[in-house]
Amino acid sequence: MPTQLCPAQQRAYDSIQRASSMANLLVLSAGTGMGKSMVLRELHRRTGGTLISMKEVYDALRQTNPAAIEESFEGLVMGALTSKPYAYLDDLHLLSNVIGGCNRFYPRAGLLNAALNTIATFAETGRHHLVVSCSGPAPGPIRDRAYTFGIDAFCPEDYTNLSQAYLGSDANRVEMARVHRFAPKLNAHQIKLACLWLRAERPDTARFIEYLRQQQMESNVDLGEVQDVQLSELQGLNDVIEALEANVILPLEDDRAAAELGIKPKRGVLLAGPPGTGKTTVGRALAHRLRGKFFLIDGTFISNTPEFYARVRNVFESAQANAPAIIFIDDSDAIFESGDELGLYRYLLTMLDGLESASAGRVCVMLTAMNVGSLPAALVRSGRIELWLETRLPDLEARTAILKKHLGTLPLAMGRADIPTLAEETEGMTGADLKRLAEDGKILYAYDRSQRRQGKPATDYFLAAADAVRANNERYARASSEG
Repeated sequence: MPTQLCPAQQRAYDSIQRASSMANLLVLSAGTGMGKSMVLRELHRRTGGTLISMKEVYDALRQTNPAAIEESFEGLVMGALTSKPYAYLDDLHLLSNVIGGCNRFYPRAGLLNAALNTIATFAETGRHHLVVSCSGPAPGPIRDRAYTFGIDAFCPEDYTNLSQAYLGSDANRVEMARVHRFAPKLNAHQIKLACLWLRAERPDTARFIEYLRQQQMESNVDLGEVQDVQLSELQGLNDVIEALEANVILPLEDDRAAAELGIKPKRGVLLAGPPGTGKTTVGRALAHRLRGKFFLIDGTFISNTPEFYARVRNVFESAQANAPAIIFIDDSDAIFESGDELGLYRYLLTMLDGLESASAGRVCVMLTAMNVGSLPAALVRSGRIELWLETRLPDLEARTAILKKHLGTLPLAMGRADIPTLAEETEGMTGADLKRLAEDGKILYAYDRSQRRQGKPATDYFLAAADAVRANNERYARASSEG
């Protein structure tokens, strides 16, 4: 337990203490984990009075009629106010979220406001002081009559103060300014948990940041469900990989260089190319590489559904809160091709212009597209896309490398495939085509063996699979042109 408040919490404490000489009703409103309860406990310790936590409220409610929750709550708080000059009510939102006026399923919805009105009137007209803490705005009867204070977002000094409380002398091993640059929106609970988990290791800065990466504190991607690939595995796209490393990944991973040189990831990146050329694979690689700095909008976000805009808004808000970060919009042309997604379009323009907040300018929006013509013209042609990269069909060297990867471990019974011949015969195929060719060739071999047919050379199976893949691609092309 920290022996003192961190600077942001101390400023909130000082403000409330000064205001209490002029006002009888005060509210401390701050996000979860920012230390509201610590501030109230410190006020209670120094000024006396009665501290009412939600445990005390719950204990009182358990002893009363379930149909009289509001009356019991009012009696508890009024008793505290009349007995001592100061009363501190912690986490009011936990009660108002359940029985407040916004819960239309609660049979006495709105009655809590009556109890709070009585409490507020007594506090502001008497010589007693009530300080309330809550996450988000306080209920109307309190909010409309109280002076409201908050706890500022933590700065590096707050990170350092909290780490010293939980790491002791080993806190000097961790440069909290760098941790803050990597994860600027951590709350007190998250910093505490990181310190307690790592304390036995005596962590340095790199280990502390790696722990935060592993926690995926913000990302909306479950890495267990995403194929683990590396950018280096993409064959024939060295220029694309190098551009991503320099313009996107470096500012996200090398926080020291980012701070020293003032560099940020590109605001808008377009990854365009035919299907199967590695665009989605780039997203998978970035998800594993960047972890909690990576946010995904893909085909699971169904356009024109009631949940679509809420889910998109959540992604943008999370990315800004965890900036610098990437929002990866896969198959963006499919989202925009109907011309109806004006809401998402406005989001993108705001983000790419960096108008909404300082953190908006530290979010990279990366879009993939097969048909760039389906994207809004103002998005593509206005300079908002600062980096335009193109994936392409693999050349002979790249096809050879891809086939070696997929066919290099064939079972002995199947024999060896002539990879140079297959690479020559598969010109025009994508990396995805080559992967499917490898799988289909093994299936053809397995089927012949199940039918007790005489086996053919391994190369013949893969050439036959290549013919089938090519035929399917031609059918797809005809269907697309006819549609």
